[in-house]
Amino acid sequence: MHVSFYGATREVTGSFHTVTTDHDNILLDCGLFQGRRKETEVKNRAFPVDPRIFTNMVLSHAHIDHSGRIPMLCKNGFTGQIYCSRATAHACEYLLKDSAKIQEGDASYLNYKTAKYFLAKLKTGGGKSKITKAEAVEIRITLKSGDHDLRNEVINNVLRKENLQVVQPLYTIAEAEESLEYFRGIPFKETVTIGENLTCTFYVAGHILGSAMSILQYKNNGKTTTVLYSGDLGRFSKPIIKDPTLDFLEEHRDIDLMVMESTYGNRLHEPVVNMKPLLKKVITETFARGGSVIIPAFSYGRTQELIYFLHELYLAGDVPKMPVWVDSPLATKITHVFGEHPETYDEETHETFLRKGLNPFDFADLKFVQSVEESMALNRDTRPHIILAGSGMCEGGRVLHHLRHKIHDSRNTVLIVGYMGQNTFGRQLQDKGEKFAANGRRGAPPTVRFYNKDYPLKAHLVSLGGFSAHGDRDEMTRIVKDSNLNIKKIALVHGEEEQTLAFSDYLQAQGLDVVVPRHGQSVEV
Repeated sequence: MHVSFYGATREVTGSFHTVTTDHDNILLDCGLFQGRRKETEVKNRAFPVDPRIFTNMVLSHAHIDHSGRIPMLCKNGFTGQIYCSRATAHACEYLLKDSAKIQEGDASYLNYKTAKYFLAKLKTGGGKSKITKAEAVEIRITLKSGDHDLRNEVINNVLRKENLQVVQPLYTIAEAEESLEYFRGIPFKETVTIGENLTCTFYVAGHILGSAMSILQYKNNGKTTTVLYSGDLGRFSKPIIKDPTLDFLEEHRDIDLMVMESTYGNRLHEPVVNMKPLLKKVITETFARGGSVIIPAFSYGRTQELIYFLHELYLAGDVPKMPVWVDSPLATKITHVFGEHPETYDEETHETFLRKGLNPFDFADLKFVQSVEESMALNRDTRPHIILAGSGMCEGGRVLHHLRHKIHDSRNTVLIVGYMGQNTFGRQLQDKGEKFAANGRRGAPPTVRFYNKDYPLKAHLVSLGGFSAHGDRDEMTRIVKDSNLNIKKIALVHGEEEQTLAFSDYLQAQGLDVVVPRHGQSVEV
């Protein structure tokens, strides 16, 4: 058996690993790369191997950096099945279609900008075309319908006639819908056959609803080879979902290779128990300033966790009761997914809410934005409120519009509650805001640029790392050392190089055999 690494190698996005036996090729995750547009565009459009070689695929969880290229996989010849937990399959129904909508929107916008720029050049006498200046002015007006809707047919017609590049989406909504036919949801601890003499069993990873560690076992010539793929590992003692598994079935305890994430391989989070008081402090101080709290939050996992904590704080009367708005159509749908999978909840959630007849994800002050118009009205609302909006790394989505209207007001707070990848706007915002706060907020505030305009970062920026859905160094180590697993070798993936190498050194110092693979490298098992 060989395991090869083609994505999330010394970086945190684009998870894509392969397991090869004498008979089969199995794909572990098929995620989107995220970060700088030009760099990720190239990575995302080209698969490192032909999708037609794969017998089946195993998906650890629904986050787009692990699942986001599945529609491309299916439209490029993959004919197997995609095995994952039931909650993951359910969530992907919404996440992949939402991703496709973003792909289509990005392509439309880039094509619009190209056509608009070309026609503007003609208007001023630049460029060569059969289109006259007067025609250019007239066509430019027709590129949009109203203030927002792009007329793709008109735009693409201009680009094709003038031999200009037409950007195609990575995949369409229709292609995302077609890929859902390949999914097969499997209960935890139920063993399924995914290849010849090859099985897969899922264990709770505790990262997000439905996230799984995958045990792959290959039996050949009387020998059993076992690979554990961690996916993304969660934290212990967090609300809603169960903790990462430490107790594995006897037949799965001897691990020849563990492919393990390392996102926070050199960091320690604040204790989970401290999160609610810290959230209370941010809300109370912001309310006292007459401001609002803007929280960039991933639609899947982070938003629901925040709703849970806010519900508890509001039930206890620990914070001023201002409206809590969820401004993300996807988060609204995913919150319903959470409501339909109580079998994944931990004992605390059953005790605090379910046995009292309460829905953890619904309370009087919680409101879901229903339309673009309602979102725009919320931008203009100067009364104190809390907004949870996507995207989590501030790379797009409605959170940018809320930041645009509130980031320059020192009464407000931008609350960072998750990991911000390198080269994302969220990381830039976080770095500049934290540096300004460390200097006592003295002098001119830093500026951040988005939507082609510079904005002063006057709003307070607070980072609460304890909200992370990823386990920190000690929590990941706990799975290796405190579980009943016997692990012979570890391959570290899904971490920025600095974090991964530091985690490798830490694990090796404890006597573990660790490798940090590079892109395209294979490990024999």
